[in-house]
Amino acid sequence: MQAIINAKILTMAEKEFENGFIIWDDGKIIEVGEGAPTFKVDDVIDAKGNYLLPGFVDPHCHIGMWGDGVGFEGEDGNESVDPVTPHLRAIDSIYSDDRCFTEAREAGVTTVVTGPGSANIFGGQFAALKTFGRCVDEMILLAPSALKIALGENPKNIYNEKKQSPITRMASASIFREMLFKAQEYDNEIMLHETNPEDNSSPDFDIKLDVLRKALSGELLVKIHAHRTDDIATAIRISEEFALNYTIEHCTEGYLMVDYLVEKEVKAIVGPILCDRSKIELKNLNIKGPGILFEKGVKIALMTDHPVTPIQYLPICAAVAAREGLGEKEALKAITINAAELNKIDSRVGSLESGKDADFVIFDGFPLDIKTKVLNTFINGEMVYAR
Repeated sequence: MQAIINAKILTMAEKEFENGFIIWDDGKIIEVGEGAPTFKVDDVIDAKGNYLLPGFVDPHCHIGMWGDGVGFEGEDGNESVDPVTPHLRAIDSIYSDDRCFTEAREAGVTTVVTGPGSANIFGGQFAALKTFGRCVDEMILLAPSALKIALGENPKNIYNEKKQSPITRMASASIFREMLFKAQEYDNEIMLHETNPEDNSSPDFDIKLDVLRKALSGELLVKIHAHRTDDIATAIRISEEFALNYTIEHCTEGYLMVDYLVEKEVKAIVGPILCDRSKIELKNLNIKGPGILFEKGVKIALMTDHPVTPIQYLPICAAVAAREGLGEKEALKAITINAAELNKIDSRVGSLESGKDADFVIFDGFPLDIKTKVLNTFINGEMVYAR
C-alpha cells in the first residue's frame, strides 16, 4: 500500500481534510481521512500541505479524434457521408499518442469522455478514457459510454453542401425519430423471436439498429448536441417520446430557457465557454450561463469540447465560470463529480472515496487560481506526471 500525507484534501464527496491522508493499493483507494494513516503502508509521499483533489474529468471532448497539428491525416472524428452512423466507435479512431493526452495529465485531467463530432445526426459512440496508457485499449474506463446525436447547424451545413437530407431542422428531427422507430421494431422482432425461437422469425442482424436498441433500453446514455433553444427543445421532445436516458451537450442558450430545463429535469454538459462566437449558434454564448443554470437548479458539468478549447484549459474554464456566478465549489464539482455522474462513471472516478480508482492530483495552490501549478498527477495509483 502507498499513501500521501499532510495534504489539504478536497474529496468532492462533501468531505474536506485540512491535514489529510489518502491510502491506495492496486490502483484503488483504500481510505481517505484526517491526520495519520490508519494502515501500515509501504511508501509514503509528503504533500507538504499542498492541495490534493480527484483528477479532473472532461465530460465532452474530441481528444485523440483530431490529431494535434497534423491536419487531415489526423482528422478521424466525422464520417460525414451518411447522417446515420451510430455504429462507429471512438476507440477505433483515437490516436493514443496524441500529445494532448500529455498536456491533459500536466493540467490534472485524468479522465476524458471523447468521441465523434457533430456532422451526422447519429455520429457514433463515445468512450470514457484515462489519459494515460500505451494504447487506447489500456486507457478505456467505459466503452461505449454514450451515443452521440447532433441537432442544428452542423448536420444542416454538411448535408446542404452534399445536396442531400437533412438540410432543415425538420429533416434532422425526422431522421432522429425514424431511426428510433426502426430500432423499436427491430427490438420487438428480436424479443418475439426470443419468446418463440422455433418460429424462425429472427430479423437479420443490423449493426446500426443494434446500437440504437441499447439507447432505447437506457443501457446507453445519449449525448445530444444542441446549442440553440429550439434545438434544445427538440432534443427534450424526442427524448421524452422514446424515454431516452440523455444529456444536453453544449446547451449554449440553455440559460435563456432555464425554467423549462428545470421543469424537464434536464442535465446539461455546458461549453465550450472559452471560445469565440464562431458560428450563428454561438451568438448568444454567455460566460454567465453556467452560473444561471446552476442557480436555478439545473445539474451541470463543464466541457472543453477539445480542440475547440484545448483540454489543458479545463480548470481555467471552471475558474472563469466560478468568477461569473457558478462559485468555486460548484465549478470544481462541474469538472469532477458532476462530470463523472452525468456520464455514468461516478462509481470509478470524480471523487476521492474508498473503492474508487486512485486518480488524484497534487496542486501547489487552490486549483482554480490561475497561478496554481500541478505538481503530481496519479492515474490508477501510478504517478504519471511530476513537475
